[in-house]
Amino acid sequence: MSQQTQAAILLASSSPRRVSLLEQMGLNFDVMSPDVDESLLPDEAPHAYVERLSRAKAAAGLAQGSNQVVIAADTIVTLDGLILGKPAEADDGKTMLLALSGRSHRVLTGLTVANQKEAKSQVVVSDVWFRAISEQEATAYWQTGEPRDKAGGYGLQGIGSIFVQKVEGSPSAVIGLPVEETEALLRYFGVDTWSGRIGRTSE
Repeated sequence: MSQQTQAAILLASSSPRRVSLLEQMGLNFDVMSPDVDESLLPDEAPHAYVERLSRAKAAAGLAQGSNQVVIAADTIVTLDGLILGKPAEADDGKTMLLALSGRSHRVLTGLTVANQKEAKSQVVVSDVWFRAISEQEATAYWQTGEPRDKAGGYGLQGIGSIFVQKVEGSPSAVIGLPVEETEALLRYFGVDTWSGRIGRTSE
């Protein structure tokens, strides 16, 4: 079996948005898709939910037994304290978008960075304001295909940005990965984010 050079970082996520954000940071990394039960526990608060899932995804990455630093994240949208999932069909998508129309909602991203010895987690909270959205726009947006795999039924990094009036917090966290916090935690674990190699920051 041929050997491949292993990157210092493992992203425990198959999300193309998180892959893109890490690439924008100029990092070298491997990717794996964690198999994690994302069911909400009884009476579980949104903050606790996203942190738990990010830790579970990181644990799935560490279970591969590598010496890589693992990054994992989970993002949810809440409206009036209720979690909005990913719309399964057109009616769900339109209902979700119209519920967000003309008001603010909260986006929580749980972030965990870990190695075989230690894990650090935090939850990044951002508030997003939408302009008023018509039913015709909601229908047309669903037909673009963009909302189908997105928490809350929209993508800030794509066409969905036309609905956004303001973001307070981390725009990258709304997309799926808070880059400032991710870099800080990577450096805590000894990763030089300029080179993607472990140990450079201690030299």
